[in-house]
Amino acid sequence: MHFSVNFVLVIALLFIINGCKTEDLRQAINVLIEQEAVPLTSQEIAKGLKEALIQGITKGSSRASMVDGYFNNPRIKIPFPPEVRKVEKALRDIGLAKQVDRFILQLNRSAENAAVGAKPIFVNAIRSLTIHDALSILRGEPNAATNYLRRTTSAPLKAAFLPVISNALDMTRATRYYGDVVTRYNKIPFVKKVSPDLVGYASDRAIEGLFVLIAKEEANIRANPLARTSKLLERVFGRQD
Repeated sequence: MHFSVNFVLVIALLFIINGCKTEDLRQAINVLIEQEAVPLTSQEIAKGLKEALIQGITKGSSRASMVDGYFNNPRIKIPFPPEVRKVEKALRDIGLAKQVDRFILQLNRSAENAAVGAKPIFVNAIRSLTIHDALSILRGEPNAATNYLRRTTSAPLKAAFLPVISNALDMTRATRYYGDVVTRYNKIPFVKKVSPDLVGYASDRAIEGLFVLIAKEEANIRANPLARTSKLLERVFGRQD
């Protein structure tokens, strides 16, 4: 059995320290053997990364689905659709700021409601993670796992998320409020009529917000030992410290 240089040095130091008890020495050796002598398998790495992603998704979706989870978080707050930003400005200019603000609030409430149903969609996507992918992610950038998830699941996530966000928009009346503000805008003389895809826009921004939160959790697990809430996460990410 091969041990690292650090392992041998620690054992030697334990022998020469005065008063070192046999039981203490045995326990220390057992810990070091567990950490140094038992190699990580590819299956463990894949499982650990999946666990890390699920942990990040769970925390991220929980935070997003809280009241004001989107609305009071500047990093993920959903603003008025940019392609019709002129609508917002025009409505505010004619004294309809209250209606615009109400729509933006309900738009974010819709994302918060939809985030509750996002977790199982992400979890199902994680199951496609291969051992090769896992090894690449482990040695990659601090957000490599999130980037993998974004790259491989954005399209199917949107397809699955569209009805969720559509229902949430209806529940919070954001669709009606948006219809009201756009109708009022279209009645302004000489303006070009608008009718953007609200559901598609809200879905894209809501999903992107979840990725932002997941990336934050992934970086935390990689950098902060206290965030590794299981032995498996400690083994997988501890080896990279």
